[in-house]
Amino acid sequence: MSVSALPDQGITAPLGFRAAGVAAGIKASGAPDVCLVVADGPATAAALFTTNQVQAAPVVVSRAHMDASGGQVRALLINSGCANACTGARGLATAQMSAEEVARHLSCPVDQVLLASTGVIGVHLDREALHFGIRLALDALGHNGHGAARAIMTTDLAPKEYAVEVSTPAGAFRVGGMAKGAGMIEPMLATMLAFLTTDAAVEAPLLDRALREVTERTFNAITVDGECSTNDAVIALASGASHVAVDESSYDALVNGLEAVARHLAVAIVRGGEGATKLVTIRVTGSATVEQARRVAKTIANSPLVKTAIHGGDPNWGRLVAATGRAGVPFLLERARVEIGPVVLFRNGQPYDDQAEAAAEILSAPEVEVRIDLGTGGPAEATVWTCDLSAEYVRINGEYRT
Repeated sequence: MSVSALPDQGITAPLGFRAAGVAAGIKASGAPDVCLVVADGPATAAALFTTNQVQAAPVVVSRAHMDASGGQVRALLINSGCANACTGARGLATAQMSAEEVARHLSCPVDQVLLASTGVIGVHLDREALHFGIRLALDALGHNGHGAARAIMTTDLAPKEYAVEVSTPAGAFRVGGMAKGAGMIEPMLATMLAFLTTDAAVEAPLLDRALREVTERTFNAITVDGECSTNDAVIALASGASHVAVDESSYDALVNGLEAVARHLAVAIVRGGEGATKLVTIRVTGSATVEQARRVAKTIANSPLVKTAIHGGDPNWGRLVAATGRAGVPFLLERARVEIGPVVLFRNGQPYDDQAEAAAEILSAPEVEVRIDLGTGGPAEATVWTCDLSAEYVRINGEYRT
């Protein structure tokens, strides 16, 4: 089994999918704001949604459609420029009516249409503009998914898309995907918005299991600002068009393909985080369990003091130790180790402040790795990706509604 990248490919790289992104007037800027991804026939689906108790209308409708359809999906309708969250009965009606409009044009059951929205909370989605966008997107459907990846952007600096081909003894299948997200990123079982496709033939329970496993190590292992959105969703569709069937014997091949795409997209979200200047990898070792290691890594990654120190190039190991100590996980300071890149700053209770200059040099790079060993001798480890915290992040979010 091997996994190879498909250059300049994305959501439509797998067979059996078409997509389009169009400008419908939802965004005042006139930028693309409506996206459709359509399977040639009903595709097997798996989905994870936000764990926030405040859930946007498209999340509520999509959850209901997943339950009603038995995991069979024909289309994804995604809009940017308006979250359609906290919009009451009117927002729910807009979401349901948009699904009905797509279903009518595709001659499929309405519960085979899933929805996602992103943008400002508490603003009503322009129903007329959305339906206009649906008609435009249906006419523009094709096998180039780049427009679709652009249409889901909000504060993203660039579209995020990726695809791979997985070679197995039974034949080759493809996995593609696109994502958006730059702020309000700490998924807690989902991410901002991410969509994966594959042309492997996979039954719904197996696809669901694979998506959950992959999400935990990728989309669920990133944070920009510790904020969980009202609209988060990760959705995977399998068309079966490659005629390569995935079962228990080839499950690892499916996971490897999905994870290659999901990891690329997840890291791209952090790399393009609002105001970010550095991609930061936090690796925690020496833990009793993966869950405990991830808890420490997330605590460090979400610490404003850590993130601002990294932004300023300050190798302040004390902030790393303090964040680790408050994570509520067993931690032996007298056996712990703290490293920035290959430079040891603290080990076995002893600081190495003479290495500060070397560590500061490493922090000047656009990509930084921080490693913490908890000193407990445990076998588990976890990795979380984050970014630095800059004044630009404050400016972007201070002006988000204006």
